[in-house]
Amino acid sequence: MLDASAIVQILILYLVIYAILKRAKGSRFGQSLMGVGILAAIMVVFTFLFHFDVLSVILRSLLVYLAISSVVIFQPEIRRFLSQIGAFGYLEKRKYGPDGAATPEFVATTIAALAAKRMGALFAFERGISLRSYESTGVALNATFSRELVECVFTPPLPLHDGGMTLRNGRISAAHCVFPVSSNPDLDVSGMRHRAAVGLSEETDAIVVVVSEESGAVAVAYNGRIVRYTGDQCVPSLERWLKKALPDDKRGGNVLVKLFERVTKGFRK
Repeated sequence: MLDASAIVQILILYLVIYAILKRAKGSRFGQSLMGVGILAAIMVVFTFLFHFDVLSVILRSLLVYLAISSVVIFQPEIRRFLSQIGAFGYLEKRKYGPDGAATPEFVATTIAALAAKRMGALFAFERGISLRSYESTGVALNATFSRELVECVFTPPLPLHDGGMTLRNGRISAAHCVFPVSSNPDLDVSGMRHRAAVGLSEETDAIVVVVSEESGAVAVAYNGRIVRYTGDQCVPSLERWLKKALPDDKRGGNVLVKLFERVTKGFRK
């Protein structure tokens, strides 16, 4: 019979597995993890039904080596997952006020205006994982987000038009930044901006937006995947994405932030 301690341990294990699967959902690591899990389950059931003891021993040994090799194969995904867990920004109350912080609606319309002019651009919106290491490769700005400034930055052949622009708390933190380029074979026909957007989304939890100078299409990269938008769906889709990266006081913040504030408020009473 299960006692209280066993129930708590099962609950903790369930929460850990659920958190891992939720974070890995949609990524290459998550897809591979799901495939290995299904294959392992089929093999376990097969060996149990037919009593293949030797095959069962071999299977257990292979699963151990597979678990070890997956750490090497999926090192970028695992590193990004651990970075999300250790990001101290999740326990910080973000400050969005009348200090030049842009709203999702304004940023979306600004990006759509760039797309209408077919002006190539690359934006990275910081979330839990810091982008400061990538900002050091560019030029620090710490400026208020405005359409005029964005157009000035991404107008060729001006010095800052190459590279990406990073945004933190609704403000432009840096421009002319170098982002890691993805080696995903599905992006062989894509330009360097799109490959850099996917590469940064593989390394961090940032939402990265690309404007194509060839077609004027807008693409959003997140969690190693990229989605393209054109026409009337561009602005509403961008707003939905940017609400995750530019939350205001009305929408609140991260769930951990709310929980932390509620606990500290209880102690203050």
